[in-house]
Amino acid sequence: MLAKLSQYPTYQVFLAMVLALMATALLFPLWMRLLRVRNIGQQVRADGPQGHLIKQGTPTMGGVLILLVVAATFLLVGQVHRLSLLALGAMLAAGVLGFIDDWSKVAHERSLGLRPRAKLAWQGAIAVAFCLLAVNWGGIGTWLQLPLINSRVDLGVFSTHVTISGMVIVIPWIYMLFVTIMVTGMSNAVNLTDGLDGLAAGTVAIVTLAYAGIAFRLDSLPTALLAAAIGGACIGFLWYNSYPADIFMGDTGSLGLGAGIAALAAITKTELLVLIIGGIYVIETLSVVLQVASFKLRGKRIFKMAPIHHHFEMLGWSETKVMVRFWIVTGVLAGLGFALFFFESARFKG
Repeated sequence: MLAKLSQYPTYQVFLAMVLALMATALLFPLWMRLLRVRNIGQQVRADGPQGHLIKQGTPTMGGVLILLVVAATFLLVGQVHRLSLLALGAMLAAGVLGFIDDWSKVAHERSLGLRPRAKLAWQGAIAVAFCLLAVNWGGIGTWLQLPLINSRVDLGVFSTHVTISGMVIVIPWIYMLFVTIMVTGMSNAVNLTDGLDGLAAGTVAIVTLAYAGIAFRLDSLPTALLAAAIGGACIGFLWYNSYPADIFMGDTGSLGLGAGIAALAAITKTELLVLIIGGIYVIETLSVVLQVASFKLRGKRIFKMAPIHHHFEMLGWSETKVMVRFWIVTGVLAGLGFALFFFESARFKG
């Protein structure tokens, strides 16, 4: 039966999503039991909303299982090719960084893990490695597609060619800087969004399923399978992460999934369109930037608390109301981004 279904790409994409969903739904009870035995729990910010203090000690590092399920599903169902494999690698590498951050919090029983500069440096290293491999090994273009305009901007005009052991390595400085900002920015943006039960997992599921559609439209089945597996795993995780959460994904999940979204944007050549598809993360990040800038320059806060989902909590919205409404906003933005992509004429094939 599976052999017959595998002849049809649409079934393979759906199969990847369902397998990842079922695997996470079935395995998380065992994973949560293990975390409780090891006393691995969430450390809550003392300066956060007071209603969140009851979450202290809730099992965390759910992202470990999410990423493992995604990798296993993709390798089992997927037709592995270079770019999709690189996207998976970037996601897992960022997940490892998040795991180190989570473990530091648990070991030292504090809400802060790695130093911000160290975290940014490692995120930058992962992004640079991903970009160089994508360009030199995966054959990705260094151009950006301008949404709604049948035009491209080549960011590879300032490139250096280095010969190592007879192999010519292209270093596209401007494009590499752009990808580095995109990967680190999206990774940290999803991390900022992961502040309410079900918020990050739900938005990531919506965004990655939109990317599954984009990749399928591009005839890039391996990329579509990877995106579908991420979306399915996040939906399965939501069964246990919905309010009140039985487990959190931790930085392992948020940093890894954020990097995965950025990598999907790079290999589908939608680096600018991701600002719309993942617009909720842009909103969350801007709320923090504006809050900090306003406080330093004017001594006043714009929001009651940042990121912005906490602002609505402070206004009296319940966690569930904030979560669902942010899902709706994400769905609208992801749908708009997909529609813009669909109607563009010149698209990258890969």
